[in-house]
Amino acid sequence: MKQLRLFLLLSLALLPGALQAQQLPGKAPFPTPLVAGKKVFVSNAGADSGLFPHPFSGDTARAYNELYAALASDKTFSLTSSPAEADLVFEIQLMAPKGPAFGDNQGAKVKGAADPLPMFRLVVYDRPTHYILWTFTESVDVAYLQKTHDRNFDDGIAALVNDLKTVVTPAP
Repeated sequence: MKQLRLFLLLSLALLPGALQAQQLPGKAPFPTPLVAGKKVFVSNAGADSGLFPHPFSGDTARAYNELYAALASDKTFSLTSSPAEADLVFEIQLMAPKGPAFGDNQGAKVKGAADPLPMFRLVVYDRPTHYILWTFTESVDVAYLQKTHDRNFDDGIAALVNDLKTVVTPAP
């Protein structure tokens, strides 16, 4: 009985130290150029083949055009027509890596064929040093109708801009 009390007493004494050791580190600071940069050049890294005109309407410049329009209307950044005038370069790309060939029998493909899973990738470069400061990725939800594909495309661009603003806008 005495040993049990001693064990419990030691356990309670050591418990706060053990819990403190398991805490996650605090948030690292965002790169200064990312937060301070206001002049932006938007670069088009294109789109993977097979995405236009189906499942998405338009052409391979659609992601670039929609991102540019969203940033212009948002006014968080001042858009430039030349990278030499910019603090940051935003490189937008629509990628479509292949999805799983075999799944959980809910939509699994026959004989291992896999549909692409489109996603946007926005890479933010520090223009003077050419270093990558941040990368954002947003998936485009699966759809069956052209109209829904296009709406999901637009929603993906909006989510990308929202992700970007979350990082560059200081918290109150």
